[in-house]
Amino acid sequence: MPYILGIDTGGTYTDGVLLNFEAKVVVAKAKAFTTPQDLTIGIEECIDNLGEIVANQIRMVSLSTTLATNAIVEGRGSKVGLILIGYRPTGKFPAQMMSIVSGGHDALGTATCDLDTEELKRVIGQMKGKVDTLAISGIFSICNPEHENQAKELVRGAWDVPIICAHELSSSIGHYERTVTACLNAKLLPVISELLVAVKGVLARKKIDAPLMVVKGDGSLISEEKALERPIETILSGPAASVVGAMFLSGMETFLTLDMGGTTTDIGIVKNKYWRMHEEGAIVTGWKTHINTAGISTFGLGGDSYIKVERKGQLCIGPTRVTPLCYIGSCHSYLIKELREIHRSKALNSSLFDGQTLDCWMIVKRPNSLESLSRDEQLILKGLEDGPHNVQYLKERIGNYVSVFALKSLEQARIIGRISFTPTDALHCLGLLQQWNVEASLEGARILATTYGASIENFAKQCLETMTQSIALVILQSVATKQGYTFDITKEENLKFFLEPFFKQSKRDLDICVPIGLNYPVVAIGAPVRAYLPEVGILLKTEIIIPEHSEVASAVGAAMGKVAEKITAIIKPGYKVHAPWGCETFMYSNDARHRILTKGKEIVSENAKKAGIMNPEITVNQDRVTSDTNFGEIFIEEYFEIIASGYRQEE
Repeated sequence: MPYILGIDTGGTYTDGVLLNFEAKVVVAKAKAFTTPQDLTIGIEECIDNLGEIVANQIRMVSLSTTLATNAIVEGRGSKVGLILIGYRPTGKFPAQMMSIVSGGHDALGTATCDLDTEELKRVIGQMKGKVDTLAISGIFSICNPEHENQAKELVRGAWDVPIICAHELSSSIGHYERTVTACLNAKLLPVISELLVAVKGVLARKKIDAPLMVVKGDGSLISEEKALERPIETILSGPAASVVGAMFLSGMETFLTLDMGGTTTDIGIVKNKYWRMHEEGAIVTGWKTHINTAGISTFGLGGDSYIKVERKGQLCIGPTRVTPLCYIGSCHSYLIKELREIHRSKALNSSLFDGQTLDCWMIVKRPNSLESLSRDEQLILKGLEDGPHNVQYLKERIGNYVSVFALKSLEQARIIGRISFTPTDALHCLGLLQQWNVEASLEGARILATTYGASIENFAKQCLETMTQSIALVILQSVATKQGYTFDITKEENLKFFLEPFFKQSKRDLDICVPIGLNYPVVAIGAPVRAYLPEVGILLKTEIIIPEHSEVASAVGAAMGKVAEKITAIIKPGYKVHAPWGCETFMYSNDARHRILTKGKEIVSENAKKAGIMNPEITVNQDRVTSDTNFGEIFIEEYFEIIASGYRQEE
C-alpha cells in the first residue's frame, strides 16, 4: 500500500504525517521539537515518533521548511558574486562582490552590443576564490537570454562554481527585482543543499528509498534536484503547506485559514478553492523578489510569545518568541527556587537588563571558539555551563553586572536562548493545560502579577483575553491587506474609537456598540488553536472549524501537494517570441502562438514526467494586452503561462 511521508520543520516543532495516498487518510502523526543546531535530530525523532514504518511502502517524502526564509532574514548563506551585463545598478543587491561588463539587449531582444568576453574573463579572475556562488543578470535577458547563457558557459570553462542566471528564475519585467531574486537564490544554494543532504541521511538510516520533494512558496511541489537549483522558490514554504493542509482537512472551499505555532500566526484567505497570491512577488526582509508565493500574512504571535508587563495594568504579547517557563521547569526544577527568591526580594524591575527580572537564559548551541567572543560573552556562557539560570542569579555568578550588549549579541547569534512567561504558561496557571511544570508557570505569573497589579488568576485570564484580542486584530489586519489597505490597525490612532467598543461589546456604559463579523468561517490549525480560537469566533461572530489532525496540518499539506512545472512566454510587437528557449521572430501571430503552445507544452510535459508525473494536467493561461488609440487598437503583448501539474505515480 503506497504511503507519503510529509514533514514540516517549523520554528518550534517538526511535524510528521504518514498519509495513505489512495484513501487520502492520515494513518499516523507525530511531533518533535525542532533542533536549530542540527535539524536532522528533530526530523529523525519525529519520524521515530510515527511508530513502525514499512520503508518500501513509502512512495514519496515531501518536506516543507522555513529554512530558506529564516536564512534570508538572518543574513545567512554563501558569499555571492554578481555579474551585471549592460546594466548600471540603481540600488543595493544582496551580494558581496559586484562587477559590470558590456553587453545586454533592448526590449525587442536585439543585442545593444557584443558581450565583452575579455572584461568578463578579468572579472572572473577578480572574484575567483573570494565568493562561493555567482549570479549573472543581463539587461532585458527575459527578452533574449543569449548573453547570460554565453557568460555562464564562459564561467563554467574557467571556474567550478555554482551559477544562476536571472532569466532562469523569472520572466517578469523588472531588472532590479529579477537580479535580487538571482542573488538571493545564489545565497541560498548551500543552505538548502545542506538541509537536503542531512534529510537524505536520515532517510537512508531509516532505509527509506523514495523521491524527496520540497514545497514551494505557492504550495506546489518541486523535486529535490529543482530545489537544489532554485532554493529561492522555497521561501514561505511552511505557510503555503498549511493552506493546502487546511483545505484538505476541512473540505471547505471558502474560508480564512489561521495557522498558529509557537512563534508565529500565518493567515491566508481561500475563496472557491483559490487562495490569493503575492502577484507582484514576495518581499522578504525588504528584498523584493519575483517569486510567486501564497498571499499569506505572518504575525509574531504564538503559543510561545514573550509576555511582558510594561507597567501596572499594561502588558504586551510578542513578537519575540521565548521558551516557556513550564517546559524548562519540567527539565530543571531548580529554576522554580530561583524564581521564588526573585519574588521574595521584590527585585521586579531592573535597569541592568533589557527585559524582565524573571527572565532566564540557557545555552542553545556552543560556539566553535570561545576566543571569537568578548570577555562579557564568555562570562555569561561560563555562568550557564551547568544549565539555565535566572538573570539575577546569573549576575551573582559572574560579577557585579550582566552586560545587556553581550546578552543581545549571544541571543541574536542563537548561542543562548531566553526563557520567560508565555501564553502557554498562562494556560498552565489556569489548569487549561497540564503538559509540563505548572509550578514554574505559577511562580512566573506571581512575579508579573505583582507588577501588573492583579492576582495570579486574574493576570493569567488577562493574558488569554489579550491573546484573543490580538488574534482578532491580526485577522482584521489580514482582511484589510487583502482589500488593498496599507494601514496598521494597532497603530492607527483613529481606529481606537471603534476598537475599544468592539472588544467590550458587553459593556453598556459605552457610547456606541461596534459588532464586527467575518463573512466566512475560520479554519484554525496548529497545536495552540484549541485554547484561543473559540473565543475569537465569538468575538468575530463566525464559525471556528478545528479539523481532525489540525495540529499537523502543514505536514499534511506537504504530503498532499501537487507537483507543478511552469514556463512563461511573451509575444511582442513584430510577433517576436520571448521564451526560455530563446528569442524567435514569426511572420504571423498564429505561427507565434502555435510555437509557444507546442514547444511550451512539450517542455512542461517532459519536466513533469522527470518529476514523476506520468499523465500531467496541462493548463494554459493567456492574457492579450492592447491599447485603444485614435488609429484603432494597438497590440502591446500577449502573455502565456503553461503549467503541467499532478500527483506522482508509482513507478
